[in-house]
Amino acid sequence: MTLSHDTDKLTEHLFRHESGKMVSVLTNIFGVENLETAEDVVQQTFMDAIAVWKLKGIPENPSAWLFRVAKNKAIDVIRRNKHSVRFDFSEGPRALLTSEYTLSITMDELFKDELIKDDQLKMMFACCHPGISSESQITLILKTLCAFSTAEIAKAFLTTEDTVSKRLYRAKEFFRNEKVRLEIPSVEELKNRTNSVLRAIYLLFNEGYNSTHSQEVIREDLMDEAMMLCKLLAENRYTQVPEVFALTALMCFHAARSKSRTTVEGEIILLPEQDRKKWNHPLIAEGNRYLNIAAFGDEISSYHLEAAIAFEHCSAETFDKTNWMRVLQLYEWLCRVAPSPVTELNRIIAFMQVKGPAAALKEVDLLENKKSLKSYYLYHALLGDIHSKLNNRADARSHFESAIQLTKSRAEQKVLYHKILALA
Repeated sequence: MTLSHDTDKLTEHLFRHESGKMVSVLTNIFGVENLETAEDVVQQTFMDAIAVWKLKGIPENPSAWLFRVAKNKAIDVIRRNKHSVRFDFSEGPRALLTSEYTLSITMDELFKDELIKDDQLKMMFACCHPGISSESQITLILKTLCAFSTAEIAKAFLTTEDTVSKRLYRAKEFFRNEKVRLEIPSVEELKNRTNSVLRAIYLLFNEGYNSTHSQEVIREDLMDEAMMLCKLLAENRYTQVPEVFALTALMCFHAARSKSRTTVEGEIILLPEQDRKKWNHPLIAEGNRYLNIAAFGDEISSYHLEAAIAFEHCSAETFDKTNWMRVLQLYEWLCRVAPSPVTELNRIIAFMQVKGPAAALKEVDLLENKKSLKSYYLYHALLGDIHSKLNNRADARSHFESAIQLTKSRAEQKVLYHKILALA
């Protein structure tokens, strides 16, 4: 393949796939305080790939070509700065980078596949350092590990490029000032830090699964990156904890339904109308395998319960044949483990399937946080559905109209408009 279009397409795909690995290993070499240097080397490597591959064609092993060029560029950076104090090569194998006799051999060792995976894991923990805000954590993960540009991050989260740049700048300043090291946290810190990483990954996945900052309902690129990062945790001996496997299972179950959730035009297809033949059944089986692996330890996390709920939906032959009693029990358990307004609303949806709309309406009246929920579009969408089933058309219309005003998603607004039309 030597055509320009094919070269650009493959190079972009490789950039997404390999950039996080290269940034991670180079950050391990240069130090977290020199993250920008690592990013610059990777950027220059891909610029070389675009130029060279267009002239000579794509090499037989393009990934190996990229890593070889990145390694050589890193060696050049080290040689140019060997007399400066910019890099701290005083510890571990990095100390061998200061001698010309051991420089190349040491770089070959640091670029080995098994060490690169460890470096990616360390990079995740650095991005999710407790001293960095959750917004900045996700921004860092997207930039360093998923190769998203500043513009893409701004578009994904409906903010400005300037805001994204400031988040990245503050995070890098934090790395420099606090002298953050690229390392696996201590045993004492590992659980809390892993939970922080999982929260960031799940937020990233949710933005892809049901985008709140884009007119696209589903962002498969965000979902794929989140699943890749979580599987990396699942494969590493340091982070093989039940919550990691449970979250991986949950994402598999949700991702398996992606092809059935929207029309060709991008309109939402609700769960009762989804074509279950389009579901990715091998991915459902993979999710089930991860959920079984997650069944160890003494704690049941919110990820376990959400995955179990998703499994019930994925394993049901039809919407009506869903084990709604089991779904309701799991939601009640989830409300105790990780209470939230959204979880309460989802519990009432399951409750309505079991007890009927009249009983569900009484449950809504019993919600303690009803006042705050009134500014949430799903609250009004649920009430619209309940009143619609009770044939209270005026109330249903009023709530659907309120929901339309409270969501920015055109796809969600279209669904609500259709529900209003169905009331006539």
